[in-house]
Amino acid sequence: MKTRILVAVIGVLVLAGAAVAYVGFAGARSHDVTATGVVSLDPGPRLLFRSTGDADRGHVATVSATDPGGPRTVSPLSCARVYAAGGTGLCLRQDGDLTTYQLAVLDRGLAVRREIPLVGLPNRARVSASGRMLAWTVFVTGDSYNGGMFSTRAGILDTATGDLAGTLEDYAVTLDGRPYQAADLNFWGVTFTGDDRHFSATMSTAGHRYLVAGDFAAHTIRTLRENVECPSLSPDGTRVAFKAAVDGDPARGWRLSVLDLAGLRVTPMAETRSVDDQPAWLDDHTIGYGVPRGPGHADVWSVPADGSGASRLLIPDAESPAALGS
Repeated sequence: MKTRILVAVIGVLVLAGAAVAYVGFAGARSHDVTATGVVSLDPGPRLLFRSTGDADRGHVATVSATDPGGPRTVSPLSCARVYAAGGTGLCLRQDGDLTTYQLAVLDRGLAVRREIPLVGLPNRARVSASGRMLAWTVFVTGDSYNGGMFSTRAGILDTATGDLAGTLEDYAVTLDGRPYQAADLNFWGVTFTGDDRHFSATMSTAGHRYLVAGDFAAHTIRTLRENVECPSLSPDGTRVAFKAAVDGDPARGWRLSVLDLAGLRVTPMAETRSVDDQPAWLDDHTIGYGVPRGPGHADVWSVPADGSGASRLLIPDAESPAALGS
C-alpha cells in the first residue's frame, strides 16, 4: 500500500485547520451595517456569503455587488460553507444539535429541498452556473494509509436526476495517460463546466497534487497538470483560478493564480498573502476569496484576474463568497 509523503500530509493538515476555522464559534468583530429585507438566490447584482460578524456569525447573507461594504441582508439560515448559482443554493451545515454535518439543497427562497448526511467536516462547496449540479468537499479521518490524519472526500449531486456520487474515489482515474489506482487518492475543490456534465477538481496521490478533468456521466477522471489546487472555472470558460503551492510546497503557503486553458499560461495574482480558499469568480475580471483573521474571523477580498492592480477588502466579516449574477 502506498503512503502519502510528508508534503501532502502538511497540505491536508493546513487545509483541515482552515476548515475548523470556518465552523468555529470564537469571537469576531461586528460589521457596522443594518440587516434588512429577505435573502433571495434569484439571479441579480448581489454577492452571497457566510457572515462572521458577532451578531450573525454563520448566517447566510447578501450585499449589493455595487456596494459590498454596505448594508447586508441576513437570513435565519446558518451554514459552515455556502454557495449558490442559477437560483440553487448549497449549504453545508451542522445536523441539528448533533456533532455531524449535512448537505442542504436550497431553493431561491432558501427553503430546504433535500438533505444529505455528510461524514466529515465541511470545507468546500460549489454549484454549477445553471444551478443543476452541486459539489462539496469534507475532511475525514480513519484512512489507514495516513495514520488517522485528515483526508478529503469530494462528492457531486445532479439535482435534476437525483444521481449522487458520494465520493470521486470511485471514478476510474487516468494519470499521465495511463490507468491508475492507489489507496491514497484524495479529491477536493470541484468546479463545473457549462454543460453540467464535465468538471475539474484537485487530486492528490503519492505526494503530488493535480488538476484533473472529470466526466460525471462516464465516471472518469484524468490528470491535466500538477500544482493546481481548488480550481474555479471562469464564467467564460477560458480560465481557471486556483491556489498554487509556493515552489510546489504547501508548507510554504499558496499563491492565487490564473491558468489560461488555451495557452496553459499561469499568471500569479497581485494578492501576495497565502490564501487557503477556493477562489470564486465575481465576474469575468475579478476573483473573490476569504482571508481568515483568526478563529471565527474572516473577510472577503478581491483581486483583478489578469494579475494587475492590488487586492482590496470587499466584504468585512464574511467568507464563502458567491456572485449571484445579473
